[in-house]
Amino acid sequence: MLRYEVPCAAPDAAWPLLAQPARWHEWAPHVRGAWGLGEPEVEEGRSGFVRLAGVVPVPVEIINKGERSWTWRVGGVVTMDHVVTPDAVAITLQAPAPLERALGVAYGPVIRTLLRRLSRTARARPRPTRTGSPGG
Repeated sequence: MLRYEVPCAAPDAAWPLLAQPARWHEWAPHVRGAWGLGEPEVEEGRSGFVRLAGVVPVPVEIINKGERSWTWRVGGVVTMDHVVTPDAVAITLQAPAPLERALGVAYGPVIRTLLRRLSRTARARPRPTRTGSPGG
């Protein structure tokens, strides 16, 4: 199992970026679309596809969803947990040993870069503000 984690100063803003497929492109530019995974957030038990860098769609299944975490199985072989904690964002990757080692070398640096982008994007998002006066 490989775990990648980066600090995140804006976890409330990070969660929708991580959990809403329609927003993945905001921090993961290689994601060119996702469908069948839930709306607006991923939903446990949903199966669909994600299109990466314009290639053939990759089948994925959302196998678990918690309050600030979700897990998918990619291509029926690789499992990735996506988590937002009070001070970090993280992805844990698990696959059969030879594949996991190869993914760690080839995709691990990409995951770290994407998590840093996610953290920066979340921090740059303005916090929601209340408008109007009470009772008015």
